[in-house]
Amino acid sequence: MATLTIRPGNPLRGTTSIPGDKSLSHRALMLGAIAKGETQIRGWLPAGDTLATLDSVQRLGVRVTQHDATTLTVGGGGFHAPEKPLDFVNAGTGIRLMAGLVAGQDFESVLDGSAQLRRRPMRRITDPLRQMNANITDTNGCAPLTIRPSQLKGIHYEQKVASAQVKSALLLAGLYANSPTVVVESAGPGRDHTERMLKVMGVPLTVEGEYITIMPFTDLSPLDLTIPGDFSSAAFLIVAGTLVHDSKILLTGVNTNDRRTGLLEVLERMQVDVKLQNHRFEGGEPVADILITTQETTATTVHGSEVVRMIDEFPILMVLATQSAGETRVREAKELRVKETDRIAVMAGELRKMGADIIEYPDGFAVKGPQQLKGAVVDSHDDHRVGMSLAVAGLVADGETIIEDAGCIHDSFPGFETVLEQLGVELEWET
Repeated sequence: MATLTIRPGNPLRGTTSIPGDKSLSHRALMLGAIAKGETQIRGWLPAGDTLATLDSVQRLGVRVTQHDATTLTVGGGGFHAPEKPLDFVNAGTGIRLMAGLVAGQDFESVLDGSAQLRRRPMRRITDPLRQMNANITDTNGCAPLTIRPSQLKGIHYEQKVASAQVKSALLLAGLYANSPTVVVESAGPGRDHTERMLKVMGVPLTVEGEYITIMPFTDLSPLDLTIPGDFSSAAFLIVAGTLVHDSKILLTGVNTNDRRTGLLEVLERMQVDVKLQNHRFEGGEPVADILITTQETTATTVHGSEVVRMIDEFPILMVLATQSAGETRVREAKELRVKETDRIAVMAGELRKMGADIIEYPDGFAVKGPQQLKGAVVDSHDDHRVGMSLAVAGLVADGETIIEDAGCIHDSFPGFETVLEQLGVELEWET
């Protein structure tokens, strides 16, 4: 079990790139696998979650050549019956999107994962997929999922809760339906990576306001894709650079899709000036370099309409809130309680060990600041975003902070500790 020890004191300075976007890495593998021809992927994320998706694609009979850690050729041509269950380990995105894809295949599949993944809710995808006539058996609303062949039918589905994973599962199943599938984002827009990628691959998909319509289509063109850096991973360094005295960091090639960057608007209200420069597009996604310098921050309130656009950034926002003047409040974010962990309870509990003043609500939290955190022994609870958030908290604490069970950090940010060292952080990584 890995342990990360953070010793604060040094400013963070330098230029660094961010590992490839995890959401895009999952999707590029899956969609490349069903394309007609070979897909070329550069900048792929070789992390725990995406490696689980890679393994599952290979178990489905797809040939994948890994030229180096981040460069892949995906053979395409579609899936074949797997000889054993698909193991997604901790990858919630992987299992939910793959459920949509294999629901339309002519063979049986079992989708499973770790004990942690087996605790995460799956009815949010299995119920609407059953409306499409998918033959799915879940386990008390969770994984493992057994999916048997059936003829899918198109449906008109109105999302009551914004979720890119639910939307994507239905759109991917819609490729194999016998009529158009319409997803209505009535709860607000979620991430649109799936729609963007499907359009690049020639799929007849239209977006008109909150209505997304996909036609049955199995003749997908292969991708030639460079995946930009993951904004959710960049968020940890953005907050670290903001809080650690005399810091200046340039993050290059980061995905700035506005469905993902709600944190930037919240930071602006907290008086943080994050500079985006060198704007361009890669693989249909907007990309920029991000410059961060140390600044004083003030508290804010995050509104329910903002939650879906920064759902992965709340653990690190909680850390930022401990150093911001006033009370930062977050409500209408109950989804945080069913992520890899109950992120409200886990982050509040671990930051309290460091002296933070945090109130929990069923659907959010309130943090009073600024507070001088104290170094402590804390635990990631096997949640990568919790682990990295606690590392950033350690950078502004008084004394040494030890993060136990830190290996999960590599689920989304391989080399996180190396990047911190390159930027000037004194740390120790023990396995």
